[in-house]
Amino acid sequence: MKQLKITVNGITYDVAVEEVGATSVAAPVATPAAAPATAPAAPVAEAPAAAPAAAPQVADGEGEPVLAPMPGTILSIAVNAGQAVKKGDVLCVLEAMKMENEIFSPRDAVVSAVTCARGESVDAGKSLVILK
Repeated sequence: MKQLKITVNGITYDVAVEEVGATSVAAPVATPAAAPATAPAAPVAEAPAAAPAAAPQVADGEGEPVLAPMPGTILSIAVNAGQAVKKGDVLCVLEAMKMENEIFSPRDAVVSAVTCARGESVDAGKSLVILK
């Protein structure tokens, strides 16, 4: 039997430990295996970068689309077709990742069309509003 002193969380305990079936077994000694010789790897060519997604085509004179920056759900729409907006005005509110994201007008314009609906799930890049 061995007498040990153990400290746990600053408290010292005197413990008696008995070895049961104590037989001397030699533990195997781990020796590192030699790494196989390999030829240097050929450099990997980088994949070509994907072309940026093209903006949706809009008929001449129709206007510039304001696109969803990320997938989400339209919570509210603050504008109507024919309404004049100033740069920075809120066009709609998009909920994404439990956050409400206001979508602003990029410039002074007139709303040509609202291309989304309240409660609609949209993907990134979907047209929300078209500005003239």
